[in-house]
Amino acid sequence: MYTAMVIRKRVAALLLLVGLFAAILEGRLFYLQVIRCDYYRKLALDQRLYPVPVDARRGTIRDRMGRELAVSVSADSIYAVPAEVKSPEATASALSKALGLPKSEIAEKITRKQATVWIERKVDAEKAAAVKQLKLPGIGFTEKGQRFYPKGSLAAHVLGIAGIDNQGLEGVELKYDQYLAGRRGEIQAERDAAGREIPGGIHRFVPPVEGYDLYLTLDEVIQYIVERELDQAMRDTRSKRGIVVAMDPKTGGVLAMASRPTYDPNRYSAYPEINRRNIAVTDVYEPGSTFKIVTAAAALNEGVVRPDTPFFDPGFIKVEDRYVRCWLAGGHGSQTFVEAVENSCNPVFASLGLKLGKERFYRYIRAFGFGEATGIDFPGEAAGMLQPEKRVGLVEIANISFGQGISVTPIQLLSALCAIANGGVLMKPRLVEKIVDQNGNVVKEFPPVQVRQVISPDTARELTSILESVVVNGSGTRAQIKGYRVAGKTGTAEKPEAGRYGEKRVSSFLGFAPVESPRIAVLVVLDEPNCGVAYGGVIAAPVFKNIVEDSLRYLKVPGMVPHDAKGQEEERKEVQVPDVRGLTFAEARDVLQARGLPARTEGAGEKVVEQIPKPGASVPEGTHVILYFDDSPLYNDRESDSVPAPDLTGMDMRDAIVAAGKLGLKVECEGVGWARSQEPSPGTVVKRGSTIRVRFEEKRH
Repeated sequence: MYTAMVIRKRVAALLLLVGLFAAILEGRLFYLQVIRCDYYRKLALDQRLYPVPVDARRGTIRDRMGRELAVSVSADSIYAVPAEVKSPEATASALSKALGLPKSEIAEKITRKQATVWIERKVDAEKAAAVKQLKLPGIGFTEKGQRFYPKGSLAAHVLGIAGIDNQGLEGVELKYDQYLAGRRGEIQAERDAAGREIPGGIHRFVPPVEGYDLYLTLDEVIQYIVERELDQAMRDTRSKRGIVVAMDPKTGGVLAMASRPTYDPNRYSAYPEINRRNIAVTDVYEPGSTFKIVTAAAALNEGVVRPDTPFFDPGFIKVEDRYVRCWLAGGHGSQTFVEAVENSCNPVFASLGLKLGKERFYRYIRAFGFGEATGIDFPGEAAGMLQPEKRVGLVEIANISFGQGISVTPIQLLSALCAIANGGVLMKPRLVEKIVDQNGNVVKEFPPVQVRQVISPDTARELTSILESVVVNGSGTRAQIKGYRVAGKTGTAEKPEAGRYGEKRVSSFLGFAPVESPRIAVLVVLDEPNCGVAYGGVIAAPVFKNIVEDSLRYLKVPGMVPHDAKGQEEERKEVQVPDVRGLTFAEARDVLQARGLPARTEGAGEKVVEQIPKPGASVPEGTHVILYFDDSPLYNDRESDSVPAPDLTGMDMRDAIVAAGKLGLKVECEGVGWARSQEPSPGTVVKRGSTIRVRFEEKRH
């Protein structure tokens, strides 16, 4: 009886377990077949639907006026459904002839165990038509967007490139890819397990969503002007590289940006990869004298200097154990600060940097945006190279004051100039104005952004007036534009090589116009010119002049007509510029003065090697003629503290000062005329910086 009871309990437990298992199973089936019915029906359908992607039309990139710079055009792409290809051998042979592809390559693709495979994407119209006529089973077509740049290489470094899968790879194409790309669509067909299309099965098209259009701050016309002049400059100077950037000083909008060498984005694979680098944003260089605008701004704003502050330049300044030399042997002598800027006098700027001190000077350098990225909407921007403040001594401060020992990007330097042009406000540079959908609705705008007030409006106006004087009276005369007031600064920087400065140069000019209400600021950089002359005032300033002159006319900026005190239009006598090349300074000066033409000098050497304006040019009387001499010795070379005193007897006062200045010596003059005697006597070893007392007499012995 006990045994029977145990058996009944065990049977009951077993039945309970079976019942519980059945209940769980039924519950699971109910959950899957009723509650999750729609989900698994869709999942099963998706497993039978083999999608073929359809690219969205990539958004158009336009200039600020709406002119097309990058567009998408439709191109057929050919795919195969291997399960539906009836004769792989015959199909491969036919496609090979139509497309010009290897038969073996096509045969391998159409025999794969895949639902769909690409035969060739973005096929030209003629080939696509030939394949369509074949009506091959298992071969289909779909549209894929193909990027096309209708203006060729125009603004190539800004636009960048897009890849075969409609994705941005470089430039603004990459930066704004999420807006330009849109969303892909699909062609879906229901197929069986072997990949064959099910007759009467589902066949549907999911349309793509088109990308948004991009409106740049660039102006196509100004971009054309910039690239035309840059190409001409590259031919004339045989420079290794060239950069021009144009910007609206009030908004920070980049009006044009070009680099050389360049490439055609329609055929980018045919060019070296380095050609695609936008060196105006991604590369750094030592700016040389163009950086003096920052030193001048800091010194004026801090009250360290005024426009009429007097200086005396003996041709050098000693900083610790180094000599900072002026490019003019013997120095410029007595000069005001305005004249020092016109003369681009290194010793004066070195002294200003030292007076400012490291802390104050660095505060302005950083305030102008150096040492950090500007934040321009372009991938891969460099931050420049600013020495850590704790490692900077007096020599480094002196060097940085005139643009050595600091590396900047072109976009940084032009942004700093724009801060001077617009009243002291640093603007964030930008390339995109707005993003617009296909219905013309603005999706996103990029208004001007003020970063900070760097200098006071009064300082900005004062410095602008000084920079205008550089163009009127200084080394920037070739940047003058008839009817417009122009402000600017030249630069001829030595390139560092193996730890010291060598023979290679970077010639540059930056400026803006019109002075009274700036509409455009431009930086021109010519890297390693190979034309015999490397002065920025000679080879870069004319490029600036041509660009700005045509741009102002295009922008319909009214010019100014000069008037005299009575309100009558001025009429200045025209004179022909004589050829003074090969003459000494004294000889050239006399010839020019006879024509009513004052002379200014740049460089050091015995004879004039180049002049601006060119010989034979017709210019108004009183126009300054810039005389260029050979290059002076390198700045900041370590030299012996002692030199033999030169023999100055028989020289006039200027020649004596020049000869002594070349050796780092001063001259104390007594009398007038020609040198009769000197103390110490010729050949006596003296310390650099010493003074030679020279007595001059009116009669030459």
